[in-house]
Amino acid sequence: MNKPFITDLPILLIDDEEIILKAMTRAFNLTGITNIITVSDSREVLSTMAKHDIAFVLLDLAMPHLTGDALLEMIIQNHPQVPVIMVTANDDVSTIVSCIKKGALDYIVKPVDTGRLLAAARGAVEVRELRSENAILQKRKQKKGLKNPEAFDELLTRSEEMESIFQYLEAIANSSQPFVITGETGVGKDLLAKAIHRLSKRKGEFVAVNVAGLDDNIFADTLFGHIKGAYTGAERDRGGQIKKAAGGTLFLDEIGDLSMASQVKLLRLIQEREYTPIGSDKPEFTDTRIVAASNRNLDELKETGEFRKDLYFRICAHQVYVPPLRERLEDLPLLVEHFLKKAALEFDKKKPTVPDEIYVLLNTYHFPGNIRELRSLIYDAVSKHTSGVMSLDSFRKAVGGGKSVPASKSDSQSMLTFGSQLPSMKEIRRLLVDEAMRRADNNRTVAAQLIGITRQSLSQYLQSDKT
Repeated sequence: MNKPFITDLPILLIDDEEIILKAMTRAFNLTGITNIITVSDSREVLSTMAKHDIAFVLLDLAMPHLTGDALLEMIIQNHPQVPVIMVTANDDVSTIVSCIKKGALDYIVKPVDTGRLLAAARGAVEVRELRSENAILQKRKQKKGLKNPEAFDELLTRSEEMESIFQYLEAIANSSQPFVITGETGVGKDLLAKAIHRLSKRKGEFVAVNVAGLDDNIFADTLFGHIKGAYTGAERDRGGQIKKAAGGTLFLDEIGDLSMASQVKLLRLIQEREYTPIGSDKPEFTDTRIVAASNRNLDELKETGEFRKDLYFRICAHQVYVPPLRERLEDLPLLVEHFLKKAALEFDKKKPTVPDEIYVLLNTYHFPGNIRELRSLIYDAVSKHTSGVMSLDSFRKAVGGGKSVPASKSDSQSMLTFGSQLPSMKEIRRLLVDEAMRRADNNRTVAAQLIGITRQSLSQYLQSDKT
């Protein structure tokens, strides 16, 4: 029998009944997992864990001396990277929910079913590996000079380019000058804006306004507010968003869509740090920092006259470009795991297991909607999930109907080219299959999906091509 999972670290089994410890040990041994540590006295658990780096813990709930739920809290506090699976004699919902809230990853009901035991263990190993990777990433950030890595906790990444952006943000965090973030829709520009605000340690609020589609009057009223009687329906004074963000950060999303009249008002706000509520003749001062974002190229808009040059140079005192997801595919494992957990929690389901094939499949996709699209795909899949391994149907439909990843310069030799003599259909088929297998990293299911045939048809072709 093959191993259900691979781990170099020992597994810690904790139960006051020796017969249970022997049974679980035997279940693991039969699958080739022999690196097992057993503890029958709950008072010895923490000292044992201090001596060994543990893969995960199987913890009995009802024990003398230290109960399982009390010990759970101690393990979570002292060894937060180690997943804990609770073992209970009953499936009382309130007890299970209490343990999960305290930090337990999963639970198993006695008598322990071997299949359930190995499935839970496999999930625990995956979580342990992910936590280890996250710890390495945090250390890497610190090594690269990040003073406040916690400010970027919402931005899950392994990308060196993204980490360079983090360093830049730390360097200009305390500046009062405007800041512009550009990049495609769905790359996380709003999360970067929040990170800038956290890094600045400004005492005021972070206030976000999407200015796309706002005409000049609505833009002015939204940002600057109005006084009573300024126009029909203005029955009382109302402060604008710039006042709400006093001493903090005002985030203007989709600034590239601002009308020319609104651009003039924004320019004056940035230059003079003054604004006038509608209907008032008394200007007010603001110490708010302006952070803007756009999915359009402001430099190009400047050259075409759609964006004022004077505003461009004022607002782009600091700027970053956020790369699209297809240029940082190394982030996929972190993002998929993150969204799976959030979706499972929202739909009140156990986090599904995903096949390794998902990453091969997603690596072939262009992701026009970037991280936001990935999140929607995962939420849709989890909402339909019932049990077992999660279906990839939603992902296959997206990849099949979407735009493929553009070929790089290094791919040019593998693309189909025609000279003076056209290739035969057999040659075209062979080139097409070879290219699909290359892009799918030799995964036949994904390769077949890319060229619109069944896996069986592809396998038959590959077999016949060898003969």
